[in-house]
Amino acid sequence: MSIELITIVALALVFLIATILPVHMGALAFVAAFVVGTAFVGEDTDDIVGGFPGDLFVILVGVTLLFAIAKGNGTVDRLVQLAVRAVGGRIALIPWVMFGVTAVLTAVGAVVPAAVAIIAPIGMGFAQRYKINPMLMGLLIINGASAGGFSPISIFGSIVNGVVARNNLPSNPGLLFVSSFVFNLALSIVVFLMFGGRELLRRSRDAAGSSGAGDDRVAVAAEPGTSLALGGGAVPHGRSRTVTGWTGSGGSGAAEPHGPDDDEPHRPLERDHVFTILGLVALAVGALAFGLDVGFTALTVAAVLSVISPSSAKAAVGQVAWPTVLLICGIVTFVSLMERVGTIDWLGNLVTTIGSPLLAAIIICLIGAIVSAFASTTGILGALIPLAVPFLLAGEVGAVGLIIALSLSSSVVDSSPFSTSGALVVANAPADQTDRVFRGLMIWGFSMCAVAPLLSWLIFVVPGWG
Repeated sequence: MSIELITIVALALVFLIATILPVHMGALAFVAAFVVGTAFVGEDTDDIVGGFPGDLFVILVGVTLLFAIAKGNGTVDRLVQLAVRAVGGRIALIPWVMFGVTAVLTAVGAVVPAAVAIIAPIGMGFAQRYKINPMLMGLLIINGASAGGFSPISIFGSIVNGVVARNNLPSNPGLLFVSSFVFNLALSIVVFLMFGGRELLRRSRDAAGSSGAGDDRVAVAAEPGTSLALGGGAVPHGRSRTVTGWTGSGGSGAAEPHGPDDDEPHRPLERDHVFTILGLVALAVGALAFGLDVGFTALTVAAVLSVISPSSAKAAVGQVAWPTVLLICGIVTFVSLMERVGTIDWLGNLVTTIGSPLLAAIIICLIGAIVSAFASTTGILGALIPLAVPFLLAGEVGAVGLIIALSLSSSVVDSSPFSTSGALVVANAPADQTDRVFRGLMIWGFSMCAVAPLLSWLIFVVPGWG
């Protein structure tokens, strides 16, 4: 067996074993690089470590550390509360608030699964409280995470743009981000219409029609004997409010929701919140306007926030997405080995032998979607783009268009319940709807394995972008 096939089999085994067994894919990738490098290639450990992506390591640690500080000092929670308050009694806007908040979190550097892990419990709680279809809420949270995930300072965006830059390919980080956002926004509109959005719009219209002039309390009919009191209305007799909703006796026995955070006073942002928001703005401005390194800038902001408020930042290092750091660094280290032994060029030449470049492009996108539905999106992005480099360098297909199509195909399928984001939504669904949500996400996620590659291929590859 040639060394090229050995490295391909090793990479396939890494994905297969990590999918079937509870073994970390990044650790397996490091082991594969060590075994293949020393036993079959004749490299020493210095050569193997030379493929370690130091730049990506700094980016991953920097942005996740900064985000952990923002979560730990309550900035993220406060911003979510403010966003939900802004919708007032318009129930139909609540899923879109979750979409927007999750998109902002990933756009400023939160790892996609981490953002979903934070917002999913909040969003699914609102879904149960206001009788919103959990499929609608869950998919908008996942799509929001993917929408912001390809900003130039995000994890996905940094991975893709870094791989593209290292291989001297044409790139357009801004177009990648805008394309991802618009694609996921359009997909979310479809989700909204398919999974109960029109009924939410009707309820919002009914709420607006039933509210009296000068009365900021909006009552929305939910079911006989219940109503939704939004905007700080009086507590019905026989019921008491808790953090999660109405409890007590009387009525039909169904939980009676109330407006978001009705009982919490409208407190201004505290000092730590203000400094954290300024730090996030500084990161975005520094990276986008002045071209500062994202990783080192994020580390600098995180260090400054730690000095300003040591108590709120002391636990942040433990909240860094170390599993993601290990995953990305392991995969990229092994892919670097594949590049050194010529596997990447060999595969690229093999793809170019396919009679139609457009057919080869959609095959690459399909592979990315199917594998990512079961494995890590970050790992797929780190592995498949380098494999497509020789094919892209041939110039028969627009590099920018294919990179965007491959990125979208590999990320949209995160709605699969076998992916981290999909599993988080299932885990936070109401107990009596867990099976329904699991089946729904499985059908939707697998349908995206076919729909997303085809649509992204038609939109970005066929016209020949880049």
